Amino acid sequence: MSRVALVTGAGRGLGAALARMLAADGFCLALHCHCSRGEAQALAADLRQAGADSAVFGADLADELQAWEMIHAVADRFGRLDILVNNAGVYAARDLADLGTHAWREGLDSTATAAFFTTRAALPLLRLSPAGRVINIGDSSCDRPTARDLALSYHIGKTGVLMITRSFAAAEAAHGVTVNMISPGYLDNSVELPHPSIIPAGRHGTFADIHHALRHLLDPGASYLTGSNLVVSGGWNLR
Repeated sequence: MSRVALVTGAGRGLGAALARMLAADGFCLALHCHCSRGEAQALAADLRQAGADSAVFGADLADELQAWEMIHAVADRFGRLDILVNNAGVYAARDLADLGTHAWREGLDSTATAAFFTTRAALPLLRLSPAGRVINIGDSSCDRPTARDLALSYHIGKTGVLMITRSFAAAEAAHGVTVNMISPGYLDNSVELPHPSIIPAGRHGTFADIHHALRHLLDPGASYLTGSNLVVSGGWNLR
């Protein structure tokens, strides 16, 4: 039976790209969306046409009950869950003076809160998998808190996701579930891309770069690798 991967924020961008790549790797795909249902449904149709079983699940993952309900719906539809990719996150490039209540909460809720509730809800299924994996998507500076003039709550949330990663990794190691983080640098679809010349690798990252890291963490031989933060930034984080 094919393994099942749940990708949050799968309607567009990195989430959609990883879903396509995981489908090509032989996974069945549970596609989460919140505000991008049309895009997620179109993606699911494409994946099914290509031969990969897929379905769409809508939820506000900052709501604990909705996170539980989504996981139960995934279990009813597929009967199992092997991989959780916590990719959802809303980046709003607002400065400190313009960061109101909604944007502040959205930055935190779409990252740390969503990752926490979704992971906790998924653990009973992941423990039943022969190779349960949680992969959280961070950013290349989440392990180095510093001043931020834009999207402060988003960056606080991503640092929180790193703490969530390590906390669940410690708690779940005895159950055979690994929990790791992939932290991209600037990808081709990033907001306000810097000139490639200031990135040590001389280029922006691609979705394929993140997929390669993901495949490494999903490999059966990576069962002893947990609590790690794999920075995929072409050296951007080393500045």
